[in-house]
Amino acid sequence: MAADAGSTPLLPCVFSPKSQQYLAVCAQDGRLRIWNTDSKTLYQEYVPSAHLSATCTCISWGPCRTVKEGPTRKKRKSEAGHVEEKSDLLAMGTAAGTVLIYSAAKGALHCTLDEGHTGAVNCVQWHPTESLLYSGSHDTNIIEWDLQTGKARSKWKADRGAVTSLCVSHDGKLLLSAAHVIKMWDLETKEVYRTFTGHSSAVTTLCFATTRPPDSNSLYFLSGAAHDRLLSVWQVRQDGKDKNSVVSFTLTDEPRHVDLVPSNSKEEAVRLAVVCKDGQLHLFEHFLNGPCKKPLSPSCTVQMSDTKDSPAPIPLLTAALAANIQTVLLAYGNHLQPVMERVEINTSERHVCLSRDVQTSLSLSIESTVSKVKTPVTSRSSVLAPGLPGHQAPVRGASQGSEKRKKDSKEISIAERLGEMDLSVVSTEKGAPKGKASLQTDNFAVLLVQGLESKDASLLNKVFQTRKENVIKKTVAQLPLAAVLPLLEEITNRLQGHPFAAILMVRWLKAVIMQHSSYLASLPDLVTQLGVLYHMIESRVKMFHKLTKLHGKLYLLSTQVATCGSSKAVTEVDQTAKLVYEEESSDEDDASGDEGLLDDDSNWEEDEVVDEAMEENEEQDDEDDRNPERTESKANGEEDMEHENESEEE
Repeated sequence: MAADAGSTPLLPCVFSPKSQQYLAVCAQDGRLRIWNTDSKTLYQEYVPSAHLSATCTCISWGPCRTVKEGPTRKKRKSEAGHVEEKSDLLAMGTAAGTVLIYSAAKGALHCTLDEGHTGAVNCVQWHPTESLLYSGSHDTNIIEWDLQTGKARSKWKADRGAVTSLCVSHDGKLLLSAAHVIKMWDLETKEVYRTFTGHSSAVTTLCFATTRPPDSNSLYFLSGAAHDRLLSVWQVRQDGKDKNSVVSFTLTDEPRHVDLVPSNSKEEAVRLAVVCKDGQLHLFEHFLNGPCKKPLSPSCTVQMSDTKDSPAPIPLLTAALAANIQTVLLAYGNHLQPVMERVEINTSERHVCLSRDVQTSLSLSIESTVSKVKTPVTSRSSVLAPGLPGHQAPVRGASQGSEKRKKDSKEISIAERLGEMDLSVVSTEKGAPKGKASLQTDNFAVLLVQGLESKDASLLNKVFQTRKENVIKKTVAQLPLAAVLPLLEEITNRLQGHPFAAILMVRWLKAVIMQHSSYLASLPDLVTQLGVLYHMIESRVKMFHKLTKLHGKLYLLSTQVATCGSSKAVTEVDQTAKLVYEEESSDEDDASGDEGLLDDDSNWEEDEVVDEAMEENEEQDDEDDRNPERTESKANGEEDMEHENESEEE
């Protein structure tokens, strides 16, 4: 099976080979969970040390092998020849460039392959016979790892771009690698044997379809790319004329998981099960014998839906083909708690819809008899809180002896613990009394879950009153996934209340989104469940712009009022002159000034007399013109008068 890796974000989900007893899933929280397909229970759970910073990008089961699981009874002679092989090793590629090898038989990490890749590991593939592992990375390199030594055996550059998929042939002699170009490598010489081009996007699926050698012109392999609704089948020809694909399988969306039963001869058909991005399963069956011009449609398409009045589709996660032709092992639902089922499908029908009632509860029940989960031994005693499976809340100060409690001893109730608890200060003194249990920050998660289940307002108020960022982050990180949605609903209700309480609730909301964003993103109906919170945030964001404008206007008004009040407080300026200078005038200047004034008055009177005389003369001239005789007598008389006047003056 091809490694499930690629440039697009994909959650790995793979069935174990041959018996298909286990299902390995890497969910959004970065944890590896192995489910038992027979008992439908969680078999093992492993949390990598860097599951948040270096998330798992791809997983691949190793070939089945005999495993020693500790001391066993001596076998009889009839049982000595029969050795059972089980799926044991599981390779996990991480975004940090390391490869983790997990042992399902031991329930622990087998080894870590590091110091090889500088980029994220996109695909891992096992050698079918030897203890070798091949990994392709974003740094364009392929590394061949030796699991016996835990070191890189060889390393070479595969392409100019990132290596997105790998596949080893059934005989272990050829290796397929893909970026935008598919290359076939000879594993002995590490040289390119053939090159195939035809995909416009990154190739995410590679798988050999036949087990025949390449010299017989009967070696086929198929490939699928991102954003491509076709699976292409390529033929490895001896003459090298294999530039184009020979067969194409049509899909409804890009392929995500491919399971294939190879063909061992020309008379045997290839069986193919493809799970697409839209959650549908397509089944194909075809005889590979040369090219086919038309694309082949699936022989049967399987869909899942719930049993509600308005049925909604249930996405299929992965599928595996069984030995029986009509039997298919399905995994559907969500990655945190998938549902596994073996289904008999009538392939004569083109479309099959299966209705199932999927429970949405996320309580993880671990099978205690076969569980390999190991918990570290601590010096502090642990108390299991009701309603929280597997949650440990350490309590200090209690005696660790093996003595039984006396009947007369009284247990401390939750109310008394809340009364004695100080949320702001945690006692760290060594001399604390041993009789009283002092609660730590780890107990906040227990109290918070109890308050959410019982809807106790006083208990929730005690927990929500803390303002320490570290306490809030630790409390939210220790919450089980089933309590995340009730916590968000409680935070939403409190955000609608008093603004002072909303300030505290914003810190809790921030911590929940930072710690459980991957889980929230996996919920299909998250928008409907948190619609009130979404609309409230949207309305407050819309009002923020208006409030900022109002704040600016009020600030301008307040500054103007302040400046007007300060101007009135300033005292008025005294406009009276501090010094006046006057020139003193003499008596002579006054006398000369008076004489000048008198002369001016006499001149005005003389001018008036002259003007009147001028006017009388003009009038007389007019009359003379009219009466010339009169003018002559007047002239004679005037002359006589002038002589008289002159004599008088003399």
